[in-house]
Amino acid sequence: MTIQGHRSERIAEEIRNEVSLMLAGELKDPRLAAPVLVTEVRMGAGMRTVRVFVSLAGDPAERATTLEGLQAAKGYVRHELIERLHMRRAPEVLFVLDETEEYGQRIENLLRKAKAPEDHTP
Repeated sequence: MTIQGHRSERIAEEIRNEVSLMLAGELKDPRLAAPVLVTEVRMGAGMRTVRVFVSLAGDPAERATTLEGLQAAKGYVRHELIERLHMRRAPEVLFVLDETEEYGQRIENLLRKAKAPEDHTP
């Protein structure tokens, strides 16, 4: 991996930490009242975009509301990242719903069903 690759990994980790802090108490939007966990941050090519993967609790309606709140807070998050990390250029922040946990549980349930002995009563 190149030096540039390591740099983007370090910056992605710093962004994850800072966004987690912002979500923990700085953002006062009532739509962000539900717990939001930043699971991963991926930098785009040239570090112009950053995808922040978030795990949200609640039913689909609550998740949609929370995601709307996150979309509304993009400008604030972008501005704060410039200030806190002393970046020259602000990356575009994209919040993405991370559904890997639900997907993993679904796969686990399917495997459990396939492994369970079928009831063959004549």
